[in-house]
Amino acid sequence: MIEMIYWIASYFVGTVLTAWFVGKWKGVDLREHKSGNLGARNAGTVLGKDAFIVTFLGDAGKGALIVWIGHLLNLSTTSIAIGAVAVTLGHLFPLWLKGRGGKGIATFIGVTLAFHPISFLAVIGVMLIGLVITRSATLSMNLAFPAYAIALAFENVISSALFFLLIVIILWRHRSDTKESWDDAWWHSK
Repeated sequence: MIEMIYWIASYFVGTVLTAWFVGKWKGVDLREHKSGNLGARNAGTVLGKDAFIVTFLGDAGKGALIVWIGHLLNLSTTSIAIGAVAVTLGHLFPLWLKGRGGKGIATFIGVTLAFHPISFLAVIGVMLIGLVITRSATLSMNLAFPAYAIALAFENVISSALFFLLIVIILWRHRSDTKESWDDAWWHSK
């Protein structure tokens, strides 16, 4: 019973979109500007660096908070992984905004860093290598996020599978950014 309450609460915590509140504070509906996305990148593009930082920290923080609460409640690793997925899905698909949330990067970083920091080192390593090779944060992310699920598989296969499913959804939400980055990549300009 406690797990079910935790998972439902995780989803609803995820629907608290920092960018929406930052936009309202600045008198701007970010859904009507640039990408229309309620995430840190769009907040930063429209409202500046401070908005990016506040949004990123807020969205990552809610993800880390859910993992921390799961540990506090002494839930199983699998239950906490489900909560981590739920908070990120809440961010991606908030009911109160008709499913038009963010793209999940900051929340994913928060949950993965809190869930298993050692596996998160794989994200950092692959991201840095990817940046050197591709010179694109978006393309590097496409390589780095699956590295987390692979590294996590050595500890917990079920959690790894849950995070891999979440990664597929996040990468799908970034498909237009990925295509744009691929088309603009340095190897296409030669």
